[in-house]
Amino acid sequence: MVCYVYILYSEQHDMYYVGATNDLEDRLRRHNSGIENHTSKYRPWKMLWFTEKPNKSEAFQLEKKLKNLSKVRKQKFIEKYSTE
Repeated sequence: MVCYVYILYSEQHDMYYVGATNDLEDRLRRHNSGIENHTSKYRPWKMLWFTEKPNKSEAFQLEKKLKNLSKVRKQKFIEKYSTE
């Protein structure tokens, strides 16, 4: 099953969130609707970056690596690999 790794950004709180899911649209909706307790107080979220992985295992490996990056390193990663 295809899985996505994504990076969200909260402008109001200058904060990044890294996650993995099999449904990007629904996941962003859940973050912005307040359903997800961990991210609800930092709404609204904007999707800055995502990539597709062939399975959950690879997605979770990348998610873990990205979560361990500092804020500055996340910014540089997004700048380098953004498709916008």
